[in-house]
Amino acid sequence: MVTRKPRVVIVGAGVAGLTAARRLGAAGGGDRFEVAVVEAGARAGGRVLTSEFAGHRIEMGATWVQGVDGSPVYALARDAGALGSRSGNKDEDGDAAGSLPYERMDGFPDRVLTVAEGGEVVDADRVARPVEELYRGMMEAARAGEARGGGGVEEYLRRGLRAYQAARPAAAAAAAGGENKELEEVEEALLAMHINRERTDTSADDLGDLDLAAEGEYRDFPGEHVTIPGGYSRVVDHLVAALPPGTVRLGLRLRRLDWRGSPVRLHFADGAPEITADHVILTVSLGVLKASLGGKDASAAGAIAFDPPLPQFKREAVARLGFGAVNKLFMEVEPAEAPGPEGGGGQPPEFPFLHMAFRGHVAKIPWWMRGTESICPVHAGSRVVLAWFAGREAAHLESLPDDEVIRGLQATLDSFLPGPPQWRVKRIKRSGWATDPLFVGSYSYVAVGSNGEDLDRMAEPLPRGSRGDDGRASPPRVLFAGEATHRTHYSTTHAAYMSGVREAERLLQRYR
Repeated sequence: MVTRKPRVVIVGAGVAGLTAARRLGAAGGGDRFEVAVVEAGARAGGRVLTSEFAGHRIEMGATWVQGVDGSPVYALARDAGALGSRSGNKDEDGDAAGSLPYERMDGFPDRVLTVAEGGEVVDADRVARPVEELYRGMMEAARAGEARGGGGVEEYLRRGLRAYQAARPAAAAAAAGGENKELEEVEEALLAMHINRERTDTSADDLGDLDLAAEGEYRDFPGEHVTIPGGYSRVVDHLVAALPPGTVRLGLRLRRLDWRGSPVRLHFADGAPEITADHVILTVSLGVLKASLGGKDASAAGAIAFDPPLPQFKREAVARLGFGAVNKLFMEVEPAEAPGPEGGGGQPPEFPFLHMAFRGHVAKIPWWMRGTESICPVHAGSRVVLAWFAGREAAHLESLPDDEVIRGLQATLDSFLPGPPQWRVKRIKRSGWATDPLFVGSYSYVAVGSNGEDLDRMAEPLPRGSRGDDGRASPPRVLFAGEATHRTHYSTTHAAYMSGVREAERLLQRYR
C-alpha cells in the first residue's frame, strides 16, 4: 500500500515561501511532502526585485543585508554566486557577478554635503554633525532598550533635541541673540531630515506611530550591512532553482481560503481550478492581510476571503501592527552647463552626497519632496542618484506622471545645489509598492498600541490550540510566514527567510 504524502501549498513565491518549499522539499530526500508554491504575480521574488537603469544594477525592493556575520541571506547570496568581487564569484557565463556598477558598491559615504533649503551649506562640525550624533545615539539607546519614556519615537527624538538645545550655555545663547534662534531652526530642520531617514528605514508614515519600547527588541545580524553585487534577485533565482520543475506556479491569485476542515480549499481568481491541501503556508504581506480584514479595502484586488474568518486574536494582531510604503526614486542626472574646452585639465563634476534640511522657504519645491532625507549617488562618482520616500509621500509619488516628478526634483536641486555646476534630471525610474495589490506596501513595523507579542501572534498557525479525539493537538491547517511574523528581525529578508524555515520545521516535526 502506498502512503499518501501530505500535500503542502505555499501561497507566495517570495523569500519566505521559497525557503519553506526548499526546506520541505529537501526533507527525506525530497520524498516526504508534495509541495506546490502558488504565486499571484508573473514572477517569483515578492518584494525582491532587481532591475537596471542607466547602466547600473539597482534594487526596486529589498536592498540591504542587515549584517553579514551568521546571516543566512548572505550565505544564500554567496551560494548563488551573487557576491561578485566580495568572493570572486562568477555568474553562469563566467563574468563577475558584480560586473555592472551597483548600489552602495563602495559602502556608506564618508563625506556628506548638508545643505539648508535655499542653498546655504550647513557647518558640518558645529551644526550638522552634533545633531546627527544626537540622533544616532538616541536611536542606538532605543534599540538597546535604554530609552526612557513610552509612546512614539518622534516625540522621544524631539525631547532629545530640546534637551540638547537647553544645555547650550545661556550666556552664549544670549550673546548670539537672533543667531541662536536661526541656529535652533536649522537644528530642527536637521532633526526632521533624520526623522525622514528613520521613516524610510522603518516604513512608518509618522514616527509618532512607531513604538519606542519595541525598538529595543529589533535585531540585526552582526557585521557590516551590504548590498548584493549580482542583485538580490539572484538569491530568489537560486531558491527557485533548488525546487523541482513546476513547483512554482505563477499567475494564481488566491481569492478565498476555506480552512474550516481538512482538506483546506484554495479558490483562485479568473476561474482557475480549486486546489486542496493538507496544509497551507500563507506568506502574503501584512498589507494584504490588512486589506483582507474588511472595511474599505475588503474588495481590494489582493484581498483574501477567509472562511471561516480569521479568529479575533489574529485579526487584532493584523490590525494593530504597522505596515507602510517605502519607495525608491532613481534619477539620471547631468551637469546643466556645457563641458569646458578640451585640454582644460578639469575633472568632470561629481554629484555630491546631498543631505537636505527643508525649512519651507522655496515655494516651488513640492510638498512630497520634503519627505526625503537625501539625494545621493548610488556610489561615488555615479550619475545615477537616489532618493527614498515613505508613507504619504511614497504613495503620492506613485500617482504622478514622470514630467511632474522631474519638475519637482529639478526645483529641489536648483534650491539646494544652485551651482556651479547646476544639475539637470534626464530621466527617472521608481518603485510602486503602495498601489501594488499583491503587497499594498513595503514592510512592517511595531506601531504604538502594538508590541512584539503581536508579531508572535502573527506566526501562530490555525486552528489555535484545538485537539482531536485522541488528545493530540490538531494538525495545523493554515501556517503563517513572512517578515511580519518574526519578533526580532521583522521588516527584513532575514525575517522572511527564518520564518519560512520555522514553518517548514513545524510541519517536519509534525510528521517525524
